[in-house]
Amino acid sequence: MQKFKSNKNVVYSCKYHVIFCPKYRRPVLVNAIASRLKELLAQIAIDIKVEIIEMEIMPDHVHLLVEVDPQFGIHRVVKRFKGATSRYLRLEFPELKSRLPTLWTNSYFVSTVGGAPLEAVKMYIQNQKET
Repeated sequence: MQKFKSNKNVVYSCKYHVIFCPKYRRPVLVNAIASRLKELLAQIAIDIKVEIIEMEIMPDHVHLLVEVDPQFGIHRVVKRFKGATSRYLRLEFPELKSRLPTLWTNSYFVSTVGGAPLEAVKMYIQNQKET
């Protein structure tokens, strides 16, 4: 059974796989930096009411599986994650400033996940008048 969330106006299930990388894909997300990044992402998620379902920090990229209120939007979530973590990590780990002009690239990957297969949804919509 699928679990839905809701706000005042929308009942939703919007899950996304997000990947973003440090500038030049430098392998700087290791040891204490990786641990602190996980803590920061978890705290930011609480602050902006986003559920992190799964998270993994690789030396040169971050994987997140998140559920996001569609009225807040995935772009705002990624922007908040990248902006706040860049600020705090560069303050706490000055070596990041000397190695990179900015912590994160401007780009990111996002893909929706979960729900019914595309073909099943298409058939459901096509058959609406027949049921």
